[in-house]
Amino acid sequence: MTKKVGVRFRSRGRVVSCDADDLPLQVDDHVVVDTDQGPDVAKVVTLEARTRSDEQSLNIVRLAEADDLELASLKLREEALNRCAEMAAELGLEMKPLLVRHDLDSERLTVFFSAQERIDFRELVRRLSQALQMKVELRQAGPRDEAKLLGSVGRCGYPLCCQNFLTSFASVSIKMAKEQSLALNPMKISGICGRLLCCLSYESKEYAAVKKRMPRLKQEVMTPRGKATVIGTNLLKETVTVRLENETIAELPLDQLVQGG
Repeated sequence: MTKKVGVRFRSRGRVVSCDADDLPLQVDDHVVVDTDQGPDVAKVVTLEARTRSDEQSLNIVRLAEADDLELASLKLREEALNRCAEMAAELGLEMKPLLVRHDLDSERLTVFFSAQERIDFRELVRRLSQALQMKVELRQAGPRDEAKLLGSVGRCGYPLCCQNFLTSFASVSIKMAKEQSLALNPMKISGICGRLLCCLSYESKEYAAVKKRMPRLKQEVMTPRGKATVIGTNLLKETVTVRLENETIAELPLDQLVQGG
């Protein structure tokens, strides 16, 4: 007699009876089931099941592998994202679904979205959970979080730092750009998220420390070639451009100057 087990295709879906043949199955195993719509992944919930008279018994093909689980999760995430967008439009919610994450262990879906204002999404969660037969959580993401979730390439030509290694967002101010003598052009010092570049904070302390040691513009200093007036500085090179008393322009290392000379 063929062994029959009960499986669920979704965490809250009904239990479906399947023929397991001689497969050594345990409760909570994920299996590939042959359905009318093609192979699908399900979870074993009971090792003893009966087929109702009005129900067609399905066949378990094999234990699910990592690729099967990833494909099933991908399909579920795409379905959730599409349904969320459709239902949000039906409810008149001004929001943009960004990304869905599927926790296979807890069988929970988390939908990240962006919106200009705070959104009351309780009805959307109820409808989405009912449609997907799963526990659904919605999280609103800010501009920086949106860039981190979706990923892209920064102005430097490398993948976004927030996508690669940043675990939190440091406070970034326009003062940091000023300290690094950058042009205060929003197009040049802002990331794709529209906020100031995170990398402005990476060397901010070093720039501030060097700037404290630098003389001010128009300040008189003493150089190995005599008195001079400061007309420019280079923080990266730690050099100072001066005009000597004979009107000669020279670029000298900071450590060769005596300020207030």
